[in-house]
Amino acid sequence: MISVAVVDAETPGNVGTIARSMKNFGLSELLLVDPPELDPDGEAYGFAGQAREDILPNARTVTFDDIVENYHTVACTATTNEDPANHVRYPATTPADLADSLRDVEGDICVVFGRERVGLSNDELARLDVICSIPASASYPVLNLGQAATIVLYELRELTVEANQHPEELHTLAAKPAVEGLHAEFDRFLRAIGHPEEKQHKARRLFRRVLGRAQPTGREAKTLRGLFRQARQRIERAEDD
Repeated sequence: MISVAVVDAETPGNVGTIARSMKNFGLSELLLVDPPELDPDGEAYGFAGQAREDILPNARTVTFDDIVENYHTVACTATTNEDPANHVRYPATTPADLADSLRDVEGDICVVFGRERVGLSNDELARLDVICSIPASASYPVLNLGQAATIVLYELRELTVEANQHPEELHTLAAKPAVEGLHAEFDRFLRAIGHPEEKQHKARRLFRRVLGRAQPTGREAKTLRGLFRQARQRIERAEDD
């Protein structure tokens, strides 16, 4: 069970945005410490999308002590310290590594976000178990609260999302016979356009390298093969005429 806590949020819209991100990435329990008023006709519900139906109405108001006492906590902060001498914000993990670091944790987990302007205080950070920070430009590392939450929760999807909307493979490579058929058609095309015979080997090798890097799908390989075939046939008909 991974919960999300927002401490002393100033803007209802950010709470709604976080609720929506939770819905996107398979989380359901939202904990609020000193929250703003969440008017069902206001920003929070307007920004929450389908999360207005369950996550926001079921959000629980708790104290910071409740979170510390009942959860293994992950504190999210924009700024970290650089060495062990300042241990409050050190060491830190990144969202990309967070799922692996939490995989074997026994008990409930809570990811804690702070205030829009100042985040979590050092005193609050000192009471939480893990520090997580999003790598960003050194000149402006502070993200909007809703943006930061979306990035962190996205990286936790391996632990929270059982199935997504994508097929098992987004890029199914063309079968080897289809790729070799494309190469054979390219070879016939080279001969049809009168490419110098002594240069055809190099052209075939270059085409194979390009195609290997491209890793075409079956449809792409079929389409390319068809284009080369049509071009070759037009050339051959023109020569016959």
